[in-house]
Amino acid sequence: MAPRSAQWPPYVRLAPWLLIVGGLVWDALDPADYWGDPMLAAAAVLAGALLPLRDVVAVALANVAGILVLSARDGSIGTGSGYLELVNTAFAALLGIGVNRLLARHGRRLERVRSVAEAAQRAVLPEPPGRVAGLEVAACYRAALDEALIGGDAYALQATPYGVRVLIADVRGKGLHAVGAVSVLLGAFRELAHREPDLAGLAEALERTLARESAGLGEELRLEGFITALLVEFPPGEAVARTVDCGHPGPYLLDGGGAGVSRWDAADPGLPLGMGALGAGRPEVETRPFPPGSTLLLVTDGVTEARDAAGEFYDPVRGLAPLGPFAGAGQAVAALVADVARWTGGPRDDDMAVLAVTRLRRPGPAAPAAPAAPVDPAG
Repeated sequence: MAPRSAQWPPYVRLAPWLLIVGGLVWDALDPADYWGDPMLAAAAVLAGALLPLRDVVAVALANVAGILVLSARDGSIGTGSGYLELVNTAFAALLGIGVNRLLARHGRRLERVRSVAEAAQRAVLPEPPGRVAGLEVAACYRAALDEALIGGDAYALQATPYGVRVLIADVRGKGLHAVGAVSVLLGAFRELAHREPDLAGLAEALERTLARESAGLGEELRLEGFITALLVEFPPGEAVARTVDCGHPGPYLLDGGGAGVSRWDAADPGLPLGMGALGAGRPEVETRPFPPGSTLLLVTDGVTEARDAAGEFYDPVRGLAPLGPFAGAGQAVAALVADVARWTGGPRDDDMAVLAVTRLRRPGPAAPAAPAAPVDPAG
């Protein structure tokens, strides 16, 4: 694997050739011998860092050929200074090729690490089913650093005897400890969602599990860590959604009739998971209408705290309202991801997880997983 020159603007890829031309012209016109040689050496090394191997070799050959032509013109071929100049040029060319091969080996290692990270992400955050129990589902995850791929945000969906239950969460902190906390949380949710008949009871059971497993999650998370979470339940046969908010940003309702976007703020948001030692009880379960055609959009604070160049936070209500109505969950997720990328105009400061659930007007059979949202242009 060689450095991928396609990622660079054209003027950057032309830089080694411009340096060659400049160096040779300088050598040809300047009365002092070989004042342009540093430009030729820079061209060889720069090509090694920016261009594929065949282009690096072409730059090296152009350097050597140019020096041979100038040496023939000056009559220095066969002399000590001529040999020395040729050796210096060849050394710079070999140095450029060496830089190219070193970067290629480093790139292959990064690709292997990336493939492992992708496998870990699929294991920790598997793609939810595209349709389940009359609901269409789509999800998207973007790490703050694309090289990381996985982080402290999480989502999960589980069909249970009590209806379809959904979790979205954000672990305080980053790194492997946060990923470990996500793994514990999702494993507990998938198991406990089938056992606990009440959504508030499910939140309490998750709290107990995290308290029991906290010793293995690292000192920082054990002493100071917490997890904001939102639990949502879609009971069978009812056009409603039930929620329990554990310190997490509220979800957004996208009206199927095109009436707009509204945020479901909890009347009594509870404490995040992991803070049960403070003694505060869980808030009551809240029930709201969720009619056919509507979409509920669950997000982490990587969305609500995304900033533009002026430092202003992104508001999904203002951002999505002009873009609707949306045909379903997949279109809503894609629109949100693209709009956040447009708003930030560059890399994000935090991980971002999005999960959308649309109540179908005419429930159909289960379908394969919905396609993922487009790749974030900022990443």
